[in-house]
Amino acid sequence: MTLQPEDRKAIVTIRLQRATETMAEVKGAMQLGYWRMAANRLYYACYYAVSALLINNNVNVHSHAGVINQFGLHFVSKGLVTREHGKLFKQLFNLRQSGDYDDWFELSEADIKPFIESTEQFIKEIETLITG
Repeated sequence: MTLQPEDRKAIVTIRLQRATETMAEVKGAMQLGYWRMAANRLYYACYYAVSALLINNNVNVHSHAGVINQFGLHFVSKGLVTREHGKLFKQLFNLRQSGDYDDWFELSEADIKPFIESTEQFIKEIETLITG
């Protein structure tokens, strides 16, 4: 899909806004004790930010695996994003997968809380790459 520059910019803005809104959803889910939902929303907050970064840089992907792989290839491996944040994105994907699809997988506040600050930092790092 070829996007016009103004469309690309609008989509990037929308995705960054979704990342921020989704972090608010994480905190709301935590207040209610919905740990699976919080894990899901943590991943999606990062996913929206990373997809904005890829779109901003004309990298087209069509799957979650593609987003993770292209992010690693174009940004983590080149040192534009820290390796820690590359690992965080993969961890959150795996956590979301387990929380969403593994009937026996249990989550608690102790599983989710350590990811909040690092996810917020991750999103800020991505926003900085996009906006300069």
